[in-house]
Amino acid sequence: MHDLTEGVTRFQRDVHPAKAELFAHLAATHQPTTLFISCSDARVVPELITQSEPGDLFVIRTAGNLVPAYTPGPDGVAASIEYAVAVLNVTDIVVCGHSACGAMTALAEHHDLRSAPAIADWLRHADTSLARTTAQAGTPTVDALVRENVRAQITNLATHPSVARALATNTITLHGWVYDIRTGGVEELTPTANRATPLAA
Repeated sequence: MHDLTEGVTRFQRDVHPAKAELFAHLAATHQPTTLFISCSDARVVPELITQSEPGDLFVIRTAGNLVPAYTPGPDGVAASIEYAVAVLNVTDIVVCGHSACGAMTALAEHHDLRSAPAIADWLRHADTSLARTTAQAGTPTVDALVRENVRAQITNLATHPSVARALATNTITLHGWVYDIRTGGVEELTPTANRATPLAA
């Protein structure tokens, strides 16, 4: 905790004053343009990867960057998606997977999760990803599963009513990214084909 409190002190002393005008604007305005859905992994920081300012991204982080398909009832992920799309009117949604993902590694390597039942239940939202990757490649690699999982979560996103309405009116675009922790590279996936394009050199 000491490191965190020191960080707060540096933020209040150095960072906040340097961006005083931005924070004054943000105090009364919340208009992000992008919903960014990433893994909870501490090595994946959306604002750092995209070099975004405060207020630019509306961020949802879940283990394995999983987006459960829509079902009626209380759901924190569904509520956050609906708020971003129907209230904040974001124009883009990014689902970002990453290299060495612990959730995808557990599935690809068939880890025993009996002692972690909540994790095991949550990872069932990636059953389709695992099945598709296995059908395509036999024994799935972590990298292949990461990519297929991003595509599957984009499909799940489209089942959410707010997203479906925005897609029907062409007011939103869905993107699938994969971030490589070691190199810093980011690839954009083609949703309907097994292809990826580097975002930048």
